[in-house]
Amino acid sequence: MRIALIADAFPPMRSSGAVQLRDLSLEFVKQGHQPTVMIPDSDIDHPWLLEDMKGAQVLRLKAPRTKDIGYVSRTINEFLMPFAILRNLRKSPFADVRWHGVVWYSPTIFLGPIANALKKASTCRSYLIIRDIFPEWAVDMGLLSRGLPYCFFKLIERYQYSVADIIGVQTPANLAYFDDWAKQPRRRVEVLQNWLADAPDVGSSISVADGPLSGRTIFVYAGNMGVAQGVDVLIDLAERLRNRRDLGFLFVGRGSDVQRLRGDVKARGLDNVAFHDEIDPSEIPGLYAQCHVGMVALDPRHKTHNIPGKFLSYMQAGLPVLASINPGNDLAEIIEREGVGRVCTDHSVDTLQRLAEELVDEIIPRKSVAAHCCALSAKLFSPEVAVKQIAAALES
Repeated sequence: MRIALIADAFPPMRSSGAVQLRDLSLEFVKQGHQPTVMIPDSDIDHPWLLEDMKGAQVLRLKAPRTKDIGYVSRTINEFLMPFAILRNLRKSPFADVRWHGVVWYSPTIFLGPIANALKKASTCRSYLIIRDIFPEWAVDMGLLSRGLPYCFFKLIERYQYSVADIIGVQTPANLAYFDDWAKQPRRRVEVLQNWLADAPDVGSSISVADGPLSGRTIFVYAGNMGVAQGVDVLIDLAERLRNRRDLGFLFVGRGSDVQRLRGDVKARGLDNVAFHDEIDPSEIPGLYAQCHVGMVALDPRHKTHNIPGKFLSYMQAGLPVLASINPGNDLAEIIEREGVGRVCTDHSVDTLQRLAEELVDEIIPRKSVAAHCCALSAKLFSPEVAVKQIAAALES
């Protein structure tokens, strides 16, 4: 099939979404499809730029900047983005291509117009991959009230859903959110698990052995550190365990809370915590090879459900997980059912401390836990499974 794959994140960006889209596009190629990835890019000098990535065509289309700018400017630019993409697509060699299927990735919620235009022009089916439910999660977090901005975002969200024939959500608990949407004819909502392709260990620019945590059992957190993650509870845990000289806490990544968290660690005088800036995704396997437990944190105010990309990368690396997440999240059931770590849903540092010590003293010594994590990754979170599921839905 000739697939249009639309997103706002792709390498060289280092986000989990960018890595997922790369892995998905390469798997489409591997399975004999012809994907063209359409990406907005504010840095190119021409209306469009075509690249080849191991058989996948990557079409970068000039559009307003939407990353690392203020909220108001970002909202305006995201609203304008799909129209800029469509205008510049019509100047590209792909202007008259007929697609067999249109797939797009959310976040962002603003790609509906470009997906709709391609779908109508090609009279094909469309598949929306939903990885978080916005604006609901922003309301849960107190970042957004149910005023005019919320109403605006809800209109955009509903329009996006109206374009889709199939919606793939992360977890079973998210299915109920789309009950009314799915009542319309020819619509279907299904669980589409996250995915992560196998990656070789090419080493890492971070050397734990050469740093202050050398010789310790390492709890690692790699990824975004912002409001939605609630990483503070992991810093509280590190303070509780500061007298255990055999344990260390390593935080790697970027985000709105990084500087505040660094300052907090310094103010508390924690010598069992180290921070590093974001590294290239290719270095993650080399980083995890030096660690023993992967940490996941989600702010307890979340009412929607997601399985963070870092969880997948921990499983792939054979690292058991220590998670502090919102109550009712389907991730808790996966961790407990599969026996791949410990999970706390009461946001209690006391509980988290007990579970962390259980991991170190009881779980890690079992040699089978790494193989169990790797097996779970291969069973549930492979791009091969995701592409087969998306292709089958588009062909049905």
